[in-house]
Order: sequence, then structure tokens, then C-alpha cells
Amino acid sequence: MKVLCVGGGPAGLYTGILARLSDPSTEVEVLERSAPADTHGWGVVFGENLLDDLHRHDPEGGRRLREAATVWARQEVRVGVAEPVHLGGRYGFSMGRTRLLELLAARAEEVGVRIRWGVDADPASVRDEADVVVAADGAGSRMRAAGGFDTRITPGRNRYAWLGTDHTFDAFTFAFERTDAGWIWFHGYPSSGGTSTCIVECTPEVWTGLGLDGGEGRDSSDFLDILGRIFARHLGGRPLRTPPGTTTWQSFRHVRTASWVDGNVALAGDAAHTTHFAIGSGTTLAIQDAIRFNEARALFHDDPAGALAAYDAVRSLEVDRIQVDAARSMAWFEELPDRVEGADPVRFGYELLDRRGDHSESWRYQVHLATQVPSLRRVRQGMTRVRREARAARRR
Repeated sequence: MKVLCVGGGPAGLYTGILARLSDPSTEVEVLERSAPADTHGWGVVFGENLLDDLHRHDPEGGRRLREAATVWARQEVRVGVAEPVHLGGRYGFSMGRTRLLELLAARAEEVGVRIRWGVDADPASVRDEADVVVAADGAGSRMRAAGGFDTRITPGRNRYAWLGTDHTFDAFTFAFERTDAGWIWFHGYPSSGGTSTCIVECTPEVWTGLGLDGGEGRDSSDFLDILGRIFARHLGGRPLRTPPGTTTWQSFRHVRTASWVDGNVALAGDAAHTTHFAIGSGTTLAIQDAIRFNEARALFHDDPAGALAAYDAVRSLEVDRIQVDAARSMAWFEELPDRVEGADPVRFGYELLDRRGDHSESWRYQVHLATQVPSLRRVRQGMTRVRREARAARRR
């Protein structure tokens, strides 16, 4: 059997890795239109669940990825000049997207996946090149557009820019600043190599009001200076930078696909679904898509159509629930100016934590209040560290 993956991101590469590991007789090829070093964005985030999944399905590859990742052990919410609000017990992992893809590509080639770089797959003919085609070519998927998939794309209202900085955050940081044009904020976290990711977001009105749209004869790089001044105290005076080869300002596209399979083509990763960057699930979902796809292949080894149907039925239902949460989070940030204006920072920080409605119990707010006390916060962080180390030990 031949499996062809269109797209050399996490979904396509990990699908290839697992296909070869589960059945070395499977011929696997990945087509990626970019060059090996080309990628978009700065860093990605993920949690323990992804590391557990990687360990179960490819321990060696999972170990390499964990060793390359950075741990951020705290989350902070900063509203203007107010004291930082601490979201206790929260931690995660992050790394540069380029490094992630380097590791996955190296592992794929190591297990026998053929990667063809700089190949722009033709959706009209690629179906005939393999028994099963996995379309993992991103949110703007040409494969999806050319197929019979039931897809709905809803644009978000806010504008955002995925930027980087040489300032190293020691916590996952949400920073909110009020300007003459209104509120603007960023999501910041360490990436790798001494850099951090800084996703700046604002409403369209603020975007235009601050001149971030490049209007009024501004140079295209002026917006970096504007943002650098606004967020100077959070960035330690370090400048913001744009990643090469990307569109700087974007509106998020919420992609939901009712059917992930059309003939012998299955969607995976952002081609099938997107989740707002505020919940940091894109990489995790892409790799879990690959896992579910290969689980379905194992169950229906001699029946490709049955495997695709099983993958579609199981995985689309799982992701649908997550997308509902992600859409709720996106809407919360779109309504943020009304939420933050005049709000108590501690209460606002908790509302940010509860933006998906999963922290509504009253006792959780009391724990949040206790977390603002330094001595109690240290105790909670110590307990979290012990849990993290114990979970890591189980993966050895």
C-alpha cells in the first residue's frame, strides 16, 4: 500500500512516521511545496498529553522532541501598570516551529519516509498517485478546495500578527495595554534559541486607529516600532520582529469540516480544522490526527475505504468538541475591550482563565485568589513541579 501525504507540517510528517513504524512495508511519500528551511510563525506550544501520545507511539521521536522543548512553569496576566496576576498551577512546553519540523522530518526520513521538497502537488491528479492521500496542506488547503468536503470557514473579527522577539519570557504572558485608540494585547511565550513568540491582537478599530494597517503613508515596518513602544516594559526594551515569508497582519479563519473524507483523500491538521491560537492546540491536534488515522489503518488493514470512514467518524467528533471551545475563546477576545475596561485585574485574570466556561465552580476562584499570595503560590508551584516530574518519569 502507498500513503501519500500532501503537506510537510506536523500532520503530514507524523502520519508518515506512524505509517512506516506500524507497517514497514507501506510506501510513504510526503510532498511539501516549501524548501526544508522555510516555515511560518515562531514558536508552538503543547502540553503533557501530546508528550504522552508521542511516547506511546514513537518513544524515540518523542524523547527528541521533549529534549528540544522549553518548559514554562508559570502564567501571568498583566493589565497596564497593575501588579501581574498569576494563574497558578499552569505550565506547558514550547519550541520553535522550525526546530519542530526539523525533528519530525529527520525522524520521518530515518524510518523510511520519502520527503520531496519544493513539490507543489496538483489536486486534480494526486489522488491517482497512492492508495490513500492525506491532505495536510494547511488552513488554505488546495486539496480541500478541490474536493467534495463540506467545509465552513468563518473569519474572526480581530486582527493579529505572529511576531517574535529576542526578549525571553520566563512565563506564558498575556499583556494588555490601553492606548489612545483602545486596548491591544499580546500572548507571549519562550520559543527556542533565546527568542520568544509574541502574538499581538486587537480589534479592527484599534488596528486602524494606531496606524498598524500601514495607512497614512507609513513604511511597512513602522508598526513594529509602534508596538515596541506600546509593549516596551513587557519586552525589556527589545524590538519585535516579523518572521520571513509571511503575511504580517491576519484575521483568524475558523475552519470546520463536516466530512473529512472524499474518495481516497482524508483531511488532517489545519486542512480539516483550525482552533484559535489562544488555546494553543494546533500542533497537538495535527499530531493526534495522524495518530487516529494510523489507528484506523491498523483496524482496517486491508480495507482503505473502511479505515478512512472510521477515521472520519471518530476524529471529526473528537475535534468538533475542541473547536466549540476554541470558538468560545476567540469570541471572548473579540469582546475583550468591554471586559477589561475598568475591571479589577485579579478578577479579569480569572475571567481570562475561565473564557471557555470550564472554571465556573466557586471554589476555583478562591484558589485563584489564594494563588496571588506569594507563599501560597510557591506551594502550588511546588506541587505542580512534583506532578510534572512524576509524569515525565512514567515516560522513561
